[in-house]
Amino acid sequence: MDTEGTQDAQHTAAPPPGGTHRPDPTVPRPAAPPAAPATPPPPAAPPSVPAQAAKAAAAEPPVLRWLRTPRPAAAPGIWTYGHEPRPAEEPDRVPLRQLISGAVISFLCGWLLWSLLWNGYLGSYWLWPLLLLTPDSWREAGGDKMVYVWATYFYYGLFLVLLAVVFGRLGRWPELARRFLAPVLRRLRHRAPAAAPAPAADRAQWPELRAQGAPDAAEKLAEEARAGRMNDVDAARIERAWRSVRSGKNSVASFTDTVLRHGAAACAHPSGRRDLPRRTAHHDLLAHQVRIGTAADHPRNPYQHRGAGCALAPGVLGTSLLAVGPSGSGKTTRLVGPVVESMCLQALAGHSAVIAVGPAGSGLGPDEAFDVVVKIGRPDAECDLDLYGGTTDPDEAAGILAEALVGDLSEQLPGGDSRRAATALAQLLGPFRAARDRFPTVPELRELLDGVPSAVVALRTALEGAGEHTLLRELDARARQAERAGDVGVLLADRIALLDRPAFADFFDPMGGTRQVSLRALDHPLRVRIELPERGHAEASRILARLVLAQFTACAVARSDRSLFACLVLDEAAQTITAEALRGLQRLRSANAGAVLTLRSLDDVPDALRSGLLGAVGCRMAFAGVTTWDGARFAEVWGKEWVETRDVTDRQIIAEGAAMKAFHVFRHLITGKAATAKAVTVRTVERERWSASDLANSVPAGHAVLSVTSVQGEHAPPVLVDLRS
Repeated sequence: MDTEGTQDAQHTAAPPPGGTHRPDPTVPRPAAPPAAPATPPPPAAPPSVPAQAAKAAAAEPPVLRWLRTPRPAAAPGIWTYGHEPRPAEEPDRVPLRQLISGAVISFLCGWLLWSLLWNGYLGSYWLWPLLLLTPDSWREAGGDKMVYVWATYFYYGLFLVLLAVVFGRLGRWPELARRFLAPVLRRLRHRAPAAAPAPAADRAQWPELRAQGAPDAAEKLAEEARAGRMNDVDAARIERAWRSVRSGKNSVASFTDTVLRHGAAACAHPSGRRDLPRRTAHHDLLAHQVRIGTAADHPRNPYQHRGAGCALAPGVLGTSLLAVGPSGSGKTTRLVGPVVESMCLQALAGHSAVIAVGPAGSGLGPDEAFDVVVKIGRPDAECDLDLYGGTTDPDEAAGILAEALVGDLSEQLPGGDSRRAATALAQLLGPFRAARDRFPTVPELRELLDGVPSAVVALRTALEGAGEHTLLRELDARARQAERAGDVGVLLADRIALLDRPAFADFFDPMGGTRQVSLRALDHPLRVRIELPERGHAEASRILARLVLAQFTACAVARSDRSLFACLVLDEAAQTITAEALRGLQRLRSANAGAVLTLRSLDDVPDALRSGLLGAVGCRMAFAGVTTWDGARFAEVWGKEWVETRDVTDRQIIAEGAAMKAFHVFRHLITGKAATAKAVTVRTVERERWSASDLANSVPAGHAVLSVTSVQGEHAPPVLVDLRS
């Protein structure tokens, strides 16, 4: 058993407030190695069946319960682990207070009636059926009076049952029992030890492997699970490896041999890790979900969502997610952190690749949770970022770099986009790569954009020596354009100068002197965290954020193998959203990739792109504290719904006779109000699901309103989520 898996197994997530503290079933805990069994004396009597069941349940590793827990199909965004769909909502559902008062009143009325009958205040007519149905000899002297006594008691019981049925129906006792007893019985049923499932339906016995010709591997994995040497990451990773066997990429023999040799550690991640150092959220790796909260029991929430867990999965993150909320609303701790943690776990299971981008110290996870940590601007950084995205095509590299440098100013550029900037960069990158067999460093590119004579002459000489006359024309064209007023090269030089700082002197080296991270490797289960130099280099940080976003959208779509879900988590995406970025986000859905973007306010996005951004993403999340202006944008994109409203009006009752007038005068003297009658008007009207005022003023702290859309097109309406439970 590896030490790291043991350490993580001891971690359990915090229980919800007011709930019962139970170990998290999604964090399997390896059992301690069993001691050498001693020979006990024979018991005097066999233990009872409940004691045996309780002992078996206590000794069962959590991973077995996790594997056997049902995961019913549910709407997008619902936590399916152990989910129990709510019964259909009754349109004429009686309020709880009215239900309790009616039940108490009906019980008292039934008790009063029985007391009156028993004490003879209402006569003895209710005993006539007993007298008619029993022989007179039972009541005569010398008869069998005990039979008559038992018949009398039986009649009393029937009469009491009749009273209970009549008054129970009047007081809605069955509905009250369903409201109160059904949840209690469900809790008791969950606490009771469940019967062992049939081998064909027991997921812990790996029935699919047994049925498809790998019984030895199935038996080995079942033994590993029973011994507590398997965790949820192992189970999910081996299940994915088996799917590769089913698809024909690997053979059953090689899979079986690997499992028999390595057991639960088979098909491990290239890093050799089988779990994260610690977990802060609830995860279900079989359903690929991470729980972020609980849908509040709120009238605005759909009935089937109330009280259900809310979760995110690649199936909905593939449409990308935008979260908006002020600082301190919980975007990083309650959304970004759990999503990054889930993607890292799924990467260890071979299901995803994750790129987490944020300022230094933003809390995206410990260094040990990632394969590569890029700390731009830090002297202790071990890895570098490829400025050109790992491509060898000058035009593609120029387009990505132009988007990063001037994408936020595209509206001010000639043509309204960054195409001219990309052309200007391509006129330099192409000749430089042909002459030096690499792309220029940041200082070299700055000199070329500034038109430093020595740099241009050296590049021209190298091209002439290589006989690259076509690229010489490109260089001449760049020189002619640089002489025109308003040339985009001046702006590019100013922007690239932000990266030509002493703090970045050891970064963005294309000469192979450092270990660089390229997003071209998104077809591997990578875990990458990139720290941006927000403090002291805010503008450079935004340039790098746009660079990573542009590289991700280009590389994720260009992958040949899209079996892995590629996820980019960009914490604080202010001034990174451009028109080209929106087009890239829309292409991710069909490439099994998605992005999670957070903003403090929609004001950090150009006004012309705000509606396009909300339309490009399928998942939208408004945290507590958003402004009314931001709320108006969310209310517009969430649309309206038909609801039933009741208008109650009071009208004064006009008395006709003298007695009625006197009664009305007396009532007015007592109550101080005129006699009125209420008129109820029921209408069906169209209302906003969440208005701008509701989002700005009615969302409690620690809550958010979330709507999700799956890649298949399934929609879930906006739901108020309690992120603290």
